[in-house]
Amino acid sequence: MRIAIGGAGAVGRSVAQELVDNGHKVLLIEQQWARYEPSTVPGAEWLLADACELTSLEEAELQICDVVIAATGDDKSNLTFSLLAKTEFGVGRVVARVNNSRNEWLFTDAWGIDVAVSTPIAMVAAVEGAIDVGHVVRLMGLRQGSANVAQLTLPADNPLVGTRVRDLAAPANSALVTVLRGDRVILPEPDDILEEGDEMLFVADNDVEARIRAIVHGP
Repeated sequence: MRIAIGGAGAVGRSVAQELVDNGHKVLLIEQQWARYEPSTVPGAEWLLADACELTSLEEAELQICDVVIAATGDDKSNLTFSLLAKTEFGVGRVVARVNNSRNEWLFTDAWGIDVAVSTPIAMVAAVEGAIDVGHVVRLMGLRQGSANVAQLTLPADNPLVGTRVRDLAAPANSALVTVLRGDRVILPEPDDILEEGDEMLFVADNDVEARIRAIVHGP
């Protein structure tokens, strides 16, 4: 795939390097000269330009990109870049970084965004997922917020310990998709038995916390 990334800060460069390593063609667009460092991701193309300017994006040939990632440290810039990519250049998939969680409500298809990744929420999830066993942690939104990926670590005293996956009373519009057990990734089968400490990953609609809590703790 050809992927354009707006913003060559630490996040943009890290994502770009990962994508290059996976065999994708990557273009990094950076406005600030101090961050224009092609030697940091030599396998990517670089463009010194403003990702919020239409003429810059025309020069970048954004219309031939399969995916655009808005990865700057400024939410206004990410929204503008995303909207231009979708509406002016018809990019099929737009992923945008949310820097301030108070702005998350803006990062929807109204701004051309298919997937919003909230840096603050991801950091909170990393903390809560490690220390707060039994608490539902929202990891990311899907489909403009109509669905969510969430995690819950199964407490030792929970009645689901020793239960088969087939016996989970999953509410409508929710599903257990993965179980992380130690260093193993388990795609749950109906006869798999849940164990203490299992990290359960769910996909559910936007009423995610209540639905997952209903599965694990009862309604």
